[in-house]
Amino acid sequence: MNFELDWNNLLQEYAIPWGIKLALALVVYVVGRWVAKLIVAVVRRVMQRAGMDQILVNFICSIMAALLTVVVVVAALDQLGLNTTSLVAVLGAAGLAVGLALQDSLKNFAAGVMLILFRPFKTGDYVEAAGVAGSVEELAVFWTRLKTPDNKMVIVSNGDIIASSITNYSANETRRVDMVFGIGYDDDIDQARQVIEEVVNGHPQVLQDPAPTIALSELADSSVNFVVRPWSRTEDYWQVKFEITEQIKRRFDQAGVSIPYPQMDVHLNKLEPQNSPAQAA
Repeated sequence: MNFELDWNNLLQEYAIPWGIKLALALVVYVVGRWVAKLIVAVVRRVMQRAGMDQILVNFICSIMAALLTVVVVVAALDQLGLNTTSLVAVLGAAGLAVGLALQDSLKNFAAGVMLILFRPFKTGDYVEAAGVAGSVEELAVFWTRLKTPDNKMVIVSNGDIIASSITNYSANETRRVDMVFGIGYDDDIDQARQVIEEVVNGHPQVLQDPAPTIALSELADSSVNFVVRPWSRTEDYWQVKFEITEQIKRRFDQAGVSIPYPQMDVHLNKLEPQNSPAQAA
């Protein structure tokens, strides 16, 4: 028996064909990666010129880059003669297994996609969601980072945010400032109303359109209550609320209008002691 290797036959049947396949696969991979990066760059440039939010741009480009990479790898493996149909099936089964093991993470991912696409808030907005209120510092795929007014950093999962109601205090350009001021029952209602109107209409940050609402709303247990509802720009909300509250208190003091304390009148009835049978005897 002749065990000598037939190098010529080996080269013709195995080395050269596999070398050509490997070279083609390498070319497909390199060119495919270059084309994928070019497509992502073009899409990024188009979205940025369209004025889309940077978070949404980065997210879409990341997903597109990952999908194109998978396509390029599959195309390169196909040049090697591998059964890519079976490979895709195996990858799908593996993806399903990983998805079942990472249900919470996938839920947060899906919620992040929803938040990024529908944009109920953006970076810098002051929101209340999932029981937490703060300014949005970063919206990531799995979580959102908020900064509370006392400068705490809170990380909230996107799944919890999308499952709860979201209040965006910064969404609109204007906000209504709701306040209630009480006066005593013995005070002059017209005088109190005049003082409130002068303070509200004289404040430079109060908008005249819509017009402020000043109305007597309630005859409470200890006070006669006025609702005061001026409008302001969203960024001036707290300034208007604090300054009007202070100014009305000072003007009430000057005008002699009282702001009563909560009080309760207690009446004691004195009962005469009844004589016992022994005392009667």
